[in-house]
Amino acid sequence: MPKAYVFTRYGGPEAEALVERDRPSPGPGEVLVAVRAAGVNPVDWKQRTGHRRPGGEPRPLPAVFGNEVAGVVVETGAEVTTFTVGDEVFGNPVDGGYAEYALLPVAVTARKPAGLSFADAAALPVAAATAYDGIRQLGLPAGATVLITGAGGGVGVAAVQIARDAGLRVVGVASEGKKDFVESLGAVHVPSGPGLAERLRTAEPDGVDGVFDLVGGETLEDAATVLADAGKLITGADRETVAGLGGTGVERARTAAVLDEVGRLAAEGRLRPHVTRTFPLERAGEALRAVEDGHVRGKIVIEVAA
Repeated sequence: MPKAYVFTRYGGPEAEALVERDRPSPGPGEVLVAVRAAGVNPVDWKQRTGHRRPGGEPRPLPAVFGNEVAGVVVETGAEVTTFTVGDEVFGNPVDGGYAEYALLPVAVTARKPAGLSFADAAALPVAAATAYDGIRQLGLPAGATVLITGAGGGVGVAAVQIARDAGLRVVGVASEGKKDFVESLGAVHVPSGPGLAERLRTAEPDGVDGVFDLVGGETLEDAATVLADAGKLITGADRETVAGLGGTGVERARTAAVLDEVGRLAAEGRLRPHVTRTFPLERAGEALRAVEDGHVRGKIVIEVAA
């Protein structure tokens, strides 16, 4: 039977398990893919702890980890006309992606560009798409300066590149150990940690035109001190704190059109997912621990054997 990596209850890593489950069957508007790669994101382990979007329902347990995959279509559901068996695709799964098979709704599924690896494609549906949505939401003109916190992580790496591609000057907040990496992306690096607000005021005495936060908490509060217009303050990490500062959360489009666009940027070399480590499905727990520890540079991806 096909394998999947799941959490059997809400809690810590002890709730995780590699299990066998029946092969899913696609419903109307869905495709079943043989997974070749699955991206790993902080939201994955947060869902295991019981975190969910406002108004979201608890997931039936056991629940499969993962919110972005790339693979090959092996079956299509009723009313699906855009994809056929054998198509290479990437997107957001219906119910988890750390598995040998996953269901994808066609509304958030795109064709994988031929020159893009499955591992790189699997890094796009959450991280790169969130970055794309956030930069578009800020709507800054070319030449403006955007401050991105968490610039060395999966979403941050994509956000820096998308912002630079749009003609923006980027200031990236990340740990001292990620300085060379962040600067290689074309951003001005400012070290994270205590004293950030003062360092930002020194680095940007005239302030910045927009802030895209991916950390939350005190880092978000410090970043807001160099921004004149709170309407240009968005976060992908801490909606409660940003509301108190007059900003807002990232408004996710969650459409195939956005996936097509980030796929095109990646295929053209204008957006590099920077997959820095890969793990087989049998070591999915190790992949999650690496992300949960919070010190990952770039993206981690789980690869599933064909």
